[in-house]
Amino acid sequence: MSQSSVAHSTFSIEREYPQAAAKVFQAFSDPVKKRRWFAEGEGFIVDSFTIDFRVGGKETCLFRIQEGPVAGQICRNDTWYMDIVADRRLVTAYNMTLGDNRISSSLSTVELFSLQDKTLLKFTEQAAFYDGADGAEMRREGWRFLLEKLAKELGG
Repeated sequence: MSQSSVAHSTFSIEREYPQAAAKVFQAFSDPVKKRRWFAEGEGFIVDSFTIDFRVGGKETCLFRIQEGPVAGQICRNDTWYMDIVADRRLVTAYNMTLGDNRISSSLSTVELFSLQDKTLLKFTEQAAFYDGADGAEMRREGWRFLLEKLAKELGG
């Protein structure tokens, strides 16, 4: 694409987990747990994953894609923690880069609601997708996949 463009989108996903909000929140704040459900997985080789979990802190994930149309490319996710309320809320801003091209910038919010012995997680993302890359539906499916991996992490 020779002309620069930006597509804006907002989407939300809700998911219930049969664990307390504190346990769900810990899966975001603990570097070992977060790496397992967020960065690792079939089809990816993680080159680095760092997390400084505090307001103003940064998380960086650098991985190589093994399959599909972008196989061999390096993907980078740079995340900044904007707001953290333990066991209740997490707000981040992040950029995704594929190869040398920034493909998106997003603001994401994770809200945790205690429902007796389980937790309702509400994930909302407001994103700008650059020059036809990625897109809202692909990103929504990516987050659904990650929230399923989170469920497996929580289940032990």
